Amino acid sequence: MILHGLCFLVFLSATHAVKFSVTNNALTTPGGAAFRDKIGAAYAQRTLIAATRVTLKDIFQQNNLADRKNVQKISLFVDDMDGVAYTSNDEIHVSAKYVGKYKGDVKTEITGVLYHEVVHVWQWNGNGGAPGGLIEGIADYVRLKANYAPSHWVKPGQGQKWDQGYDVTAHFLDYCDSLKSGFVAQLNKLMRSGYSDQFFVQLLGKPVDQLWRDYKAKYGNIA
Repeated sequence: MILHGLCFLVFLSATHAVKFSVTNNALTTPGGAAFRDKIGAAYAQRTLIAATRVTLKDIFQQNNLADRKNVQKISLFVDDMDGVAYTSNDEIHVSAKYVGKYKGDVKTEITGVLYHEVVHVWQWNGNGGAPGGLIEGIADYVRLKANYAPSHWVKPGQGQKWDQGYDVTAHFLDYCDSLKSGFVAQLNKLMRSGYSDQFFVQLLGKPVDQLWRDYKAKYGNIA
């Protein structure tokens, strides 16, 4: 009998539990079979749990339930779709086609993808007002700090603008966090109800454009 999905309940505190489920909807496709054989539902579920703990406790430093989103369940679906992955509300969808075509260590790659997507479940987005590049950059920042940054990412100092997104913004945020430990946690907290570029001034004493120039200068202004 083929196991299509797993569901597990994890207590993240004494009073709040989150369910984690994994469902492979693409078992009849090469990519879906590759997910089953090379990654597996049980491993994916453990990754969702680990990514949640890293995101909430290590990066966002949300030790109080009142600081967190009220998430009851995180569901992962492996679908026969294009792209890599996306998150809608508390559901993460991963492309079986991407898994099937990926050249290299697909287990490590999907682990990193899941870390990124789990962040989207938990992060604040300024009530929709935060730059999309910042939202994606925070997600990749968590992936970076969890040591799942792939080799094809840009190097620190590369990129055209601070909110370019993904790996570019992740490295910039890492620089900002080096100026003030816990910066990303504090920035996420401020983004609970809205967003302003002034958050960078509030937390680091400089406008974000100046911080970007300082960051670029540190690495020789590489493109």
